[in-house]
Amino acid sequence: MDFTILGSLDEISAGEWNALLRDDYPFARHEFLLALEHHHAVGDEFGWYPRYLIARDRSGSLLGAVPMYLKDNSYGELVFDWAWADAYHRSGAPYYPKLVVAIPYTPASGPRLLIKDGESRAEIATALIDAATHQAGQLGVSSLHWLFTDEFATQRLQQHPAYLLRLGCQFHWENRGYRDFADYLDSFTSSKRKKIRQERRRVRQQQIELEILHGDEINEQQWDVVHRFYTSTFERKGGFATLSKGFFMEIATTLPQQVVLVLAKHRGEYVAGALNLRSHDTLYGRHWGCSREFHSLHFETCYYQGLEYCIRHGLKRFDPGAQGEHKISRGFLPTKTWSAHWIADGRFKQAIGQFLQHETASMEHYMRELDEHSPFKLKL
Repeated sequence: MDFTILGSLDEISAGEWNALLRDDYPFARHEFLLALEHHHAVGDEFGWYPRYLIARDRSGSLLGAVPMYLKDNSYGELVFDWAWADAYHRSGAPYYPKLVVAIPYTPASGPRLLIKDGESRAEIATALIDAATHQAGQLGVSSLHWLFTDEFATQRLQQHPAYLLRLGCQFHWENRGYRDFADYLDSFTSSKRKKIRQERRRVRQQQIELEILHGDEINEQQWDVVHRFYTSTFERKGGFATLSKGFFMEIATTLPQQVVLVLAKHRGEYVAGALNLRSHDTLYGRHWGCSREFHSLHFETCYYQGLEYCIRHGLKRFDPGAQGEHKISRGFLPTKTWSAHWIADGRFKQAIGQFLQHETASMEHYMRELDEHSPFKLKL
């Protein structure tokens, strides 16, 4: 098996890269990752330097790949290691640069070991993990981090002696064969059901109209509005709006049926929007923004419209993004997320390992407590 590092996905065809994907998880697709490059969301400006790991057999056939980046900061990762970086700094050791296996700015669990279907997945997975770890050693970085790994990658990394696993929590929804939104609400306790009906009624009473558009149905003027909403969120909450209007327009063109936009209009004017992407079975909530505040509009635009979309289209899951305990009362239940970490310095690895033991116990206790707040009549 031969390994190479690519500095851009322009060096490999979309067909060859996408053939490694076992499903249509949108964020690992060639089109999505290359759009990040085309519109400078990765590169010098924000400190995400592509180092895509490629594995080929002796005949040159592509066997596997890993979406890997060299980082000089921890922004846009959503698995927070600021305290680790601070500990390194206080000790006089450099934490940056580091390597991450991740989808930039995307806290959505999915494949990080991309392996051609029909091949020896376990063998190639181990080889890819070893090659990525070897690359980290060659570069002399402090660490290598695999973020928001799917079940397959998590299992392989858990079995690897060089890695420490870290448990996180998000709030996801599962479709249990609901016929429509009313059928979904029938599974709630009466008080929780009443609250959601009130929220949706308030949106209608404010004369808000909602529309859902796929990528090939969105015009440039609507993208102007969406990008304005997107940047306004960062202006209010802090951080950097790394994604350009051009990025959104490119993925809408290259992934037309996987881009799902919810727009809210008040008296003919767009006032809020939520951008989602989808696979064949999962909706992923990504970005929200608004120009004016309306009662319950955030819940309607980001959650209820997405839930109705999932039920209508037969999607199995809705991952609305990171954080947000308020999602529980709307049927998004605590769900484990995973990352895995290789730490070059043995002293720091031991200290971080001890920290993760305590953090994992706390996280499991936290999730058990959250489960008690489920809105469903029967515990799911």
